[in-house]
Amino acid sequence: MAFVELVGLTKQFGSLAVVNKINLAIDKGNLVCLLGPSGCGKTTTLRLIAGFIEPSGGEIRVGGKRISAPGASAPPEARNMSMIFQSYALWPHMTVYENVAYGLRLRKLPKTEIRARVDEILAATKLSALGERYPSELSGGQQQRVSLARALVIKPETLLLDEPLSNLDANLREEMRFEIRRLHDEFRYTTVYVTHDQSEAMTTADLIVVMNQGIIEQSGTPEDIYQRPMSEFVARFIGGTNIFKGKKVGTDSVACAGGLVLRCASGDFADQGETAVSVRHHDILLFADKPASTDANWIAGTVTRQIYLGSHRDYLVSIPGGETVRTVAPITVAIPVGQQVWLNFPPEHCRALAH
Repeated sequence: MAFVELVGLTKQFGSLAVVNKINLAIDKGNLVCLLGPSGCGKTTTLRLIAGFIEPSGGEIRVGGKRISAPGASAPPEARNMSMIFQSYALWPHMTVYENVAYGLRLRKLPKTEIRARVDEILAATKLSALGERYPSELSGGQQQRVSLARALVIKPETLLLDEPLSNLDANLREEMRFEIRRLHDEFRYTTVYVTHDQSEAMTTADLIVVMNQGIIEQSGTPEDIYQRPMSEFVARFIGGTNIFKGKKVGTDSVACAGGLVLRCASGDFADQGETAVSVRHHDILLFADKPASTDANWIAGTVTRQIYLGSHRDYLVSIPGGETVRTVAPITVAIPVGQQVWLNFPPEHCRALAH
């Protein structure tokens, strides 16, 4: 049975449904990322789980027990949850040790148990040598570790994270993604993690829940979401992709603008025939010379942009019908702007989208 359940969960502000009848089941010990653009409802969902706001409809259950419903919600302090915010919210006048121990002291645990638990979590978060420092003496990454340690030391049933890495620079963000996953694997708390960064979600999550305009567009493992998007929104939001709109022809192909016909090995075609095809940038093959055979999923185009990015080159290619295609190639493939090229869209990487 799921440990955290959202059943028809709704939150309205006036006539606007910020969260609109969503259903989600989270297994105990899983790390679930709520992923989506600003304004999609992910942070509101997290605040509903935390008990900071009350739902307008539906309910939240934890361990089979209802903790939130309209007019009947348990207060945040009664939910056995810890929450980590964008700002680290550390006490500036307390040392690292005192910040981490604060929640245990509020619970009036014996001093020996507090010392043992704080020492254990400081070691797990690689902060043992910094216990006597103050927050102002720490880097951003170290402050985020303290925030994590403080949340974990009270042994919550559920850990909630609201875009915890947004204040860090790119290198620290990447390091902390792996650190959050490592700590999750060590402690196995049920975790709900809000982010707008698809790389964070792909790195940390057992389950990604993609939200858009208050609803859940799709949920699944990182591989499911990336390899098998169910909508144009998901395909665009998770990883770079090209979307070609057209009409179904035959049993497995889509006729697009400019004479491009794409045979698709996976996906769902719209019942009315008007559909779209998603092809990831890195799955398109780029050729400077015309191949001997161009029967399936081939089209000629003209390079309109080429950018050297160190590990690869990023190309924008104009094709008939006014479409542009973005693709990548090894750095050894250096084709100048204005030159004609040929593109191949392997059918196994073409996915039909019903909506």
